This record gives sequence, C-alpha cells and structure tokens, in this order.
Amino acid sequence: MKPVHIALALLVAALWGINFVAIKIGLKDFPPFLLSALRFAAVAMPMLFFVGRPCVSWRWILSIGFVLGVVKFGLLFLGMDLGMPAGLSSLVLQAQALFTVVFAMLFLGERLRTVQAIGIALAAGGLILIGIERAQETSLVGLVLVVAAACAWGYANILMKQAKAPNMLNLIIWVAVIPPLPMALLSWTFEGTERIAASLTALSWSGVLSVLYIAWASTIVAFTLWVYLLRLYSASVVAPFSLMVPIFGIAASALVLGEKLSLLEVAAGVLTLIGLLCVVRAPKTLTQVAASAARS
Repeated sequence: MKPVHIALALLVAALWGINFVAIKIGLKDFPPFLLSALRFAAVAMPMLFFVGRPCVSWRWILSIGFVLGVVKFGLLFLGMDLGMPAGLSSLVLQAQALFTVVFAMLFLGERLRTVQAIGIALAAGGLILIGIERAQETSLVGLVLVVAAACAWGYANILMKQAKAPNMLNLIIWVAVIPPLPMALLSWTFEGTERIAASLTALSWSGVLSVLYIAWASTIVAFTLWVYLLRLYSASVVAPFSLMVPIFGIAASALVLGEKLSLLEVAAGVLTLIGLLCVVRAPKTLTQVAASAARS
C-alpha cells in the first residue's frame, strides 16, 4: 500500500475506535434505544438526497436493516449502557469476524481452513478469559449482549454478501432508513416517554456531538474511505487494519474516560487479536466476507 493509503486505513481504524468513546458519552444523555434511533436518523435523513435509488431490492434492505441496525446496534448500545467498558467493547465486537466465518460455512458452504480454526479457538479462548474477569464485575450481562451483537453483525455480513450490492455506500445509507422507527418503538416501550422527554429537553453539547460523530464520522466518512481502499486493494490487504480498531478504542477510552483493563483482560485481548488476525488473514472468499465486516 502507498503511504497515503496506509494513513487513510489507520484514520478509519481510529475513527471507528473513538466511536466507542462517543457511544459511551452519548449514553450519558440518551437511553440506548433512543441513541440508536437518533444515530440512524442522522445518517439516513440527509444522505438520502445524495445516494439515489436503492441499488438492491427492498428484501435485502429490510433484512439487513433489521439484523444490523436494530439487533446489532440495539444489543451493543444496551450492553454498553449496562456497564460494558467502551475499550473492551471495541475489542469484543470484533468477534464478528469469527461469527462471519462460521455463518459463511453454514449458509454459503465455504470451507474452514486450518489457520482459521486455530484463530477461532484462540479468539474464543480470549473471550472466555474476558468473561471470567467480567464475571467478577457488574458488566457480565453487558459482555454477553456485546458478544450477541457481534453474532448479529456476523450474520448481517452474510446478508450483505448475498445482496451483491454494486454500491456498498448506497446500501448502507438505505439500510439506515430501517432502524429509526423500530428503535423509537423499543425506546417508547422499554425506556418510557418520561425518560425520552427528559433526554430530549436536557440536551447537552456532548450528547449532540456524540450523535453527530457516531452518525457522520464513524459511519459516513469512515465507511466511504474504507470502501475506497477496498476498491484499490484486495480484502486481505485492507482487512487487517480493522484489528487496529480495538487498539485505538482502548487507548481513547483510557485517555478520555479513564478506563483501565486488568492484566488478565490485556492478556485475553492480545490472545483475541492474534486469533482474529489468523481469521482475517486467511485467503480466498472467507477473508473477503470477514473483511466486509470491519465497520462499526
């Protein structure tokens, strides 16, 4: 890769890593389902004027919008709201690459290579160690929800591959149209009108900026750059940069939020990243599926 493109890939990883800090800040002002609804509304409403008609059928937009937008982000935001640290969330969510490979085997008939099997075992071991550590804290439920979000993301990647969209940015923008209403209904049902009203009437600059960052910096800007790089280089070249996301996420969380990881969590994180690297660096089609997952 050219130095300028390496810099762009690192910038994307940084934007996605910092995104978890923005989510944590946003959750101070908004309940999780409401924050998710606002995020997708902020993505879809202005961009629909620029992307044109959907490039795939509504069947794919609805299914991806539900799995990726409602299930994945709903679980992620709820898990972080229940105590899952931002930095650790940025790491655990990358397990989507593992789930993507497993779902590719189940639904696309792709074969699991030896290096990928080793990678899955290593990453799973790392996640189990994190679970053991989290079991001593109050955020074990949050960890389970974030792992479930990673699973939903993995399945959404398979749907995106099957959709065969000629323009991925167009697909992502139209997918963003689906979650706002379901997330708003979930917010009204579980978070209540009083909490929603209190959040919207007591807006702070940090809350507003967090929504704008989640919607624009980490979604529109970062995804546009990522698609640009995937058009220039193979997925096996670009995909490993996604492993920098939790590094930026953990660093930003430590600097901005003062979060700290235990020695066991650090060791588990390294083990998980090694496992993910084995999965992402594997050749041929499974890599391409997993590489498409590197968006947050």
